[in-house]
Amino acid sequence: MQKITPFLWFDDKAEEAMNLYVSTFKDSKIGNVTRYGAAGPGPEGSVMIVTAQLFGQEFIALNGGPQFTFSQAISFVVNCESQEEVDHLWEKLSEGGEKQQCGWLKDKYGVSWQIVPTALGELMQGPNPEKSNRVMEAMLKMDKINIKILKQAYESA
Repeated sequence: MQKITPFLWFDDKAEEAMNLYVSTFKDSKIGNVTRYGAAGPGPEGSVMIVTAQLFGQEFIALNGGPQFTFSQAISFVVNCESQEEVDHLWEKLSEGGEKQQCGWLKDKYGVSWQIVPTALGELMQGPNPEKSNRVMEAMLKMDKINIKILKQAYESA
């Protein structure tokens, strides 16, 4: 059992959201689905809690009602090894949601994600501050991050 587990509070779409996430990320699966009983507070038989593993990381989702909503103050960073992975995750997670600047997006449930190629960190932490600044300037103009454009910015004279 991991020490810290993300716990996501949904109004009533926990199972739907977890199914989307499991279908989006490789090596992911739904764990347990717990339903409300006669004592409530949700309707008897409706989904209360869904657990899932995304890339081996345990997540818990609750259908807790409309009292709380998601905020960009909390987001999930997904480190991507290729542009193909960036493209796939960007399109799948932003469908019905909101594409934002610098690799950020909100999915249709309001959960914030950062879809980040590992190349970004490598280029930003390079030994040449001038090149790193060009990469930052290029990234600030993007919504979905494009590795080719970042590398071109890094290599430009």
